[in-house]
Amino acid sequence: MICQYAKATSALVVVIGLMVTALAGCNQSAAQPENSTAGAQVQSQDKQPSDDTVAGPGKGMAAIRQAADAGKYLFVFFSKAEDEQTLAMRKVYDKAMEKMVVRAQAVAVNVTDASEKAIVDKFDLSRAPMPLVLAMAPNGAITGGFPTKFEEQQLWEAFASPATEECMKSLQDGKLVFLCVQNEKTKSNEDAMKGVNDFKADERFGNSTTVLKLDPTDTKEAKFLADLQVSPKTSEAVTVFLAPPGKPLAKYEGATNKDSLVDTLVKANTGGCCPGGKCGPGGCGPKQ
Repeated sequence: MICQYAKATSALVVVIGLMVTALAGCNQSAAQPENSTAGAQVQSQDKQPSDDTVAGPGKGMAAIRQAADAGKYLFVFFSKAEDEQTLAMRKVYDKAMEKMVVRAQAVAVNVTDASEKAIVDKFDLSRAPMPLVLAMAPNGAITGGFPTKFEEQQLWEAFASPATEECMKSLQDGKLVFLCVQNEKTKSNEDAMKGVNDFKADERFGNSTTVLKLDPTDTKEAKFLADLQVSPKTSEAVTVFLAPPGKPLAKYEGATNKDSLVDTLVKANTGGCCPGGKCGPGGCGPKQ
């Protein structure tokens, strides 16, 4: 149900050598942008993306800041050596980057370059399989990770919807997420928010909880809603409770209750819903 979260988070886990098996069979949700082959380049309308997109020491970290400031995705090509596999994947990457210039920036990083230590440490790449491409949304969420071998279409699928990006970012930051699907036409909106707001107001959970609202009729979020198994035609407010790395703990139609939400979290942790029993911030269940 939450393949988008699990895949992006698992991609990041791959980087640190802890592949999450939930990747199998999941497809990332993102539509290829219209007019993808037209528009300005990252730096110049005449220049194709290249290693020179961001120059100087630590160009990987600089590229992250630059892309975020520009409100664009960043695709980082990490490599160690120019072996046959790396050169082949670089061709795939370069071809895709030429078509993504409207929405994305690109940078290539050699992980053996001492000046790139900051980005290598940030994503714990010392033992990562190479080559590796990480896709990062403007808010810093990792929306795709492609080690060793990938196809151009996979890179396109790393683009995510705004709500997906925000949800991924919170989950990757180790936070619990309440995704509140409602609009002015859905029933029980206030009752649906009651338990959620009370949960977030609890000092045990407040700093580790993100509350996001999503309009079910927003066409940009159609694939996201399908992943959540929430109908865009729902007449009732729906609340989806998620925990890192993207595990759906529960889905509620209508009213929510704080005690029930806390109970759901505790049961999920003690039930081993996530590897190591670390569904919630701080480990296995909230401190009582």
